[in-house]
Amino acid sequence: MSQTTRSRQGLSPALRGESSVPRAIGIGLLWIAVALGIVMLVWILVQSFRDTREIMATPFGLPTSWKLDNWVTAWTVGKFAEATVNSVVTAVVSSVLTVVVAAPAAYYLGRVDNRLTRGLALYFVLGLGVPVQVILIPLFVMLNEFYLTDSLIGLNLVYIGVSMPFTVFLLIAFFRSLPEEVEEAAAIDGAGPWRTMLLITMPLAKGGILTAFVLQLISHWNETLLALTLLQSTDNYTLPVALIGFVQQQTYSGADWGGLFAGICLVVLPMLAIYLWLGRRLSEGLTLGMGK
Repeated sequence: MSQTTRSRQGLSPALRGESSVPRAIGIGLLWIAVALGIVMLVWILVQSFRDTREIMATPFGLPTSWKLDNWVTAWTVGKFAEATVNSVVTAVVSSVLTVVVAAPAAYYLGRVDNRLTRGLALYFVLGLGVPVQVILIPLFVMLNEFYLTDSLIGLNLVYIGVSMPFTVFLLIAFFRSLPEEVEEAAAIDGAGPWRTMLLITMPLAKGGILTAFVLQLISHWNETLLALTLLQSTDNYTLPVALIGFVQQQTYSGADWGGLFAGICLVVLPMLAIYLWLGRRLSEGLTLGMGK
């Protein structure tokens, strides 16, 4: 038996190119889930161009005429215009500040190995297991004492705080995956720790930083529970909260299913576009970071 044959026999069936029934079943189920998700998104988009009478008569039909009336209704009556601005400002600002604060912390915890850094890293990991529902009332009481309820500033601070454990945990893996020889060469050339971190390490870790930013952007854009609890005035509503308010409004004025589907599209489509744009880089970065 040749060495090549023995090597191939030591590999798994998937790596040897042989068929695997469980693997084929898993791939088939995965594609079924993908197909169902795509069908659901297309169905929601199509219904956003139909009126309530058409939707109730034939839920899976096509519009008799493609009009933007539902989108205009959601944008004006549902106050999605103001909510879109609030969501963009809140999601972008909180995501940027989360990464700006978490990156230096993750760099230090990933590069320095002592009892203190190991304890701090464990502290951030433990933060991943704290449900938001548990800290919801204490957060509201604390923010109310500082007059930060019903405020986008207070909501931003909460988003930054609850996002720090995951972001630090993710970026620690990225910084540990970087070669230390580059930093040692910079130190030999006379670069200090801050200069090394800002000019050498951070550019090398831009894939991980971008991954963390996009993940937090999607999370903060879609977040509902904290925003629903901390925001009371409609002028400060983000898109998910505005969508809930629009549904409640339809309860009293009559259901407008077309406008509701248009509102859902306004919430979903921006993040879907970002993911389609950066999806491959996001998946590669997340796999690299979690694999170290």
